[in-house]
Amino acid sequence: MTLERRLAPLGAARLSALAAGMALFVGASQASAETVVKWLHLETVPAHLKMWEDIAAKYESEHSGVDIQLQFLENEAFKAKLPTLLQSDDAPHFFYSWGGGVLKQQAETGALMDLTEAMQADGGAWEKSYNPAAVKGLTFDGRISAVPFKMGTISFFYNKELFQKAGVKAEDIKTWADFLKAVETLKGAGITPIAGGGGDKWPLHFYLSYLVMRNGGQSVFENAKNNEGEGFLDPAIIKAGEQLAELGKLEPFQGGYLGATWPQTLGLFGDGKAAMILSFEHTEATQRANSGDGKGLAPENIGRFPFPAVEGGAGAISDTLGGLNGWAVTKNAPPEALDFLRYLTNAENERLMASIGMIVPVALGAEDGIANPLLRAAADQLAASTWHQNYFDQDLGPSVGRVVNDVSVEIVSGQMSAEEGARMIQDARELE
Repeated sequence: MTLERRLAPLGAARLSALAAGMALFVGASQASAETVVKWLHLETVPAHLKMWEDIAAKYESEHSGVDIQLQFLENEAFKAKLPTLLQSDDAPHFFYSWGGGVLKQQAETGALMDLTEAMQADGGAWEKSYNPAAVKGLTFDGRISAVPFKMGTISFFYNKELFQKAGVKAEDIKTWADFLKAVETLKGAGITPIAGGGGDKWPLHFYLSYLVMRNGGQSVFENAKNNEGEGFLDPAIIKAGEQLAELGKLEPFQGGYLGATWPQTLGLFGDGKAAMILSFEHTEATQRANSGDGKGLAPENIGRFPFPAVEGGAGAISDTLGGLNGWAVTKNAPPEALDFLRYLTNAENERLMASIGMIVPVALGAEDGIANPLLRAAADQLAASTWHQNYFDQDLGPSVGRVVNDVSVEIVSGQMSAEEGARMIQDARELE
């Protein structure tokens, strides 16, 4: 019995410790295998790990000469180790990507395989099997840099019982002013309003990003991204920072939030110790996996609402921030890696993943597999999105993205003014 066949029964706490403390390989190399395909991902939810294992096992059963080896790293370890791995002999054959400027830079280093010809062969059958917007979002200068996998959007999730206890109604939170009022009401009821992950920094950049989008709209962000006009010194961006500082002054997060990792933040929400979390579409599953008892909040106790509008802002509440994720293939990957990727992301497998609440699929026809109400709400929001923006820290590339994350934490914690933060981001953009 190989390691991957033993992985599924592991408890969430044990699994999390394994993922954080070491690279967890699923699938020991089989002596009879002719070709090894190395797959690098980040995942901690037991049911999701089981799904990956089952898909790989089925493929192996139909391709006796191929051994799919899955390696899972915790989010921060993944980001820290990937650049070194890509330059080493231990580079994975394909790996999880958030797209945007980070993916573009990886492609420009020559570390990745250009997938354009492979995906456009046979009349483009492979490329045409996905949502066109997903392919476009992973394409730079006309060249496809990753195989589409899923789309997602960041939104607020809330504990219905805690909202009811405080007398807060989610349906009344339409504007930023409404949101701040809800925070104050929750605090007045002795409830921590928001679970915040300042230790990893990027979870707090969701607030600054959305506020920039709501205040300035797409044109302001695109100008800043392209270093045009006033760039990140645009008044709408500075106003977004001021609103983030306003939130910070209310002390909405749990004590010690500046040191909290994202798994700890999810666990806090899952344990019922905070009323809200600004998080990913699959939060129901991840809060459960990171909770103290491994059960977390019951699905019926979790509600969801979009990031509120800003009165007078140019952005719309239907504009969404979130991921367009794919699988980047390294330059020395064997043909079997591409064949497996085509299999992994076909409509049948994406439908299976959607059915257990893993993803909002991008394979055409797979969306009918979404059964989870919260995931369905995310899919519906994406379908109606008037502008879907990739995470700022990914879209702007690693150097600028790092500054965006740093600035978000500094502003919300009162260590930096909004104007100082905007200047830091602009300086980083100009240095690129």
